[in-house]
Amino acid sequence: MEKKCFQIHGIPAILWGSRSNKLYLYIHGQAGRKEEAEAFAHIACHYAWQVLSIDLPEHGERKRETNSFDPWHVVPELLSVMEYIKGQWTHISLFANSIGAWFGMLSFENEPLEKSLFVSPILDMKQLISNMMLWANVSETQLERERIIPTSSGQTLSWEYLLYAQNHPITKWKVPTAILYGEHDELTDRTVVEKFVQRFHCNLTIMKNGEHWFHTSEQLGVLNNWIKTCLRE
Repeated sequence: MEKKCFQIHGIPAILWGSRSNKLYLYIHGQAGRKEEAEAFAHIACHYAWQVLSIDLPEHGERKRETNSFDPWHVVPELLSVMEYIKGQWTHISLFANSIGAWFGMLSFENEPLEKSLFVSPILDMKQLISNMMLWANVSETQLERERIIPTSSGQTLSWEYLLYAQNHPITKWKVPTAILYGEHDELTDRTVVEKFVQRFHCNLTIMKNGEHWFHTSEQLGVLNNWIKTCLRE
């Protein structure tokens, strides 16, 4: 499989596969990096797609960056990447993991994407932050007063982030979408997924005993079979 490393407006990127007019943009989740797209690319390239993966702020080659893994930094970057893509490919689709799906929907609600594949997507950031505040025993009043509160889980609660999530709910998503969701996903409630699927007419696959992070051999097997099924359709 061909592999080309380069930069798009200073953003580290990898293009996987032989020249095609079809492209999947791969957006990783928290703690991910552009190289993780290789497994997806091996499958997608078999179906004549190319795959473009990038490092989001504070990830991969950009780990030394600080205070930039947030939507007000990520969305403009993704829009600039999409402008580059539209100048190179005719058929464009999206593959995204976890928070990458939320960033993708914030960025591309007006883009004529052909399809999107979401794995363990964050679909309601406001509810997730509210859950994290509950787990950390942090009230909204306390967060507004302190602005930034680190938690024992390693996540940091931010008043600015909460306000952004409140002001930018996902209300528009016209892209035909397939979702793979683990039954025991600890970050996105099943009711949130089912509500989203019903509202935006998505295809939902639920892995019994699956988790938010697909990483065991059994989970990866389910993931790869799901990808193949989606790409064959």
